[in-house]
Amino acid sequence: MRIFGISDLHLSFSSNKPMDIFGDNWKNHAQTMEKNWDSLVLDDDVVLVPGDLSWAMNLSEAKADLDWIGKRPGLKILGRGNHDYWWSGIGKVRKALPKGCVALQNDAFDVGPFVIAGSRLWSSPGALDYKQSDQKIYEREQLRLRLSLEAAKKLAPNKPILAAVHYPPFTAKKPQTEFSKILEEYGVSICVYGHLHGKKSHETAVVGEIRGIKYLLISCDFLNFAPVQIWPKK
Repeated sequence: MRIFGISDLHLSFSSNKPMDIFGDNWKNHAQTMEKNWDSLVLDDDVVLVPGDLSWAMNLSEAKADLDWIGKRPGLKILGRGNHDYWWSGIGKVRKALPKGCVALQNDAFDVGPFVIAGSRLWSSPGALDYKQSDQKIYEREQLRLRLSLEAAKKLAPNKPILAAVHYPPFTAKKPQTEFSKILEEYGVSICVYGHLHGKKSHETAVVGEIRGIKYLLISCDFLNFAPVQIWPKK
């Protein structure tokens, strides 16, 4: 078993949302991801997909996108992003998921060598897209991150924690936030995140080991639309 990651799939099989308006590299990106995913991942692998899965506005509209994810190899552990408007109550989401998919929302899932904690987070002070109006959500998401990490500790007390979150826990301009402090408090081993797109945003990403935690940006355009192997290290 290996653990892969790829975030921000931005699928739109049931809606008209072509991603190539954001750059030529996004042209036919779903087909590119399908080819790369299917060639790299085996059925007994795990793939972390923390957010911005579909442009759909409701669950019925998201079905085609979720079915596409379900057909890909591996156990897919899904999280919610800021654009997942179709993601309603977690019970409804889990009931609608195809076989081979697990939804995380402020909780955790044991995959064997790691326990996966999942949370959305939000824009942190110092981020390019942070506004003062984000402060309340930023504070609320700290509580939700704690819930997921507490769940991980309870589920598998002796296993390392791999946190799969949508927003980056901090930015290059602000090397420590309340999110990163919480991750450190719970002794997280690895943290993967997405949300950042384009060269300007990618340059703000923190990648590498910081205060004992290995951080990885796994936005699909940053990865050239191919899942990256997180564990074991190549």
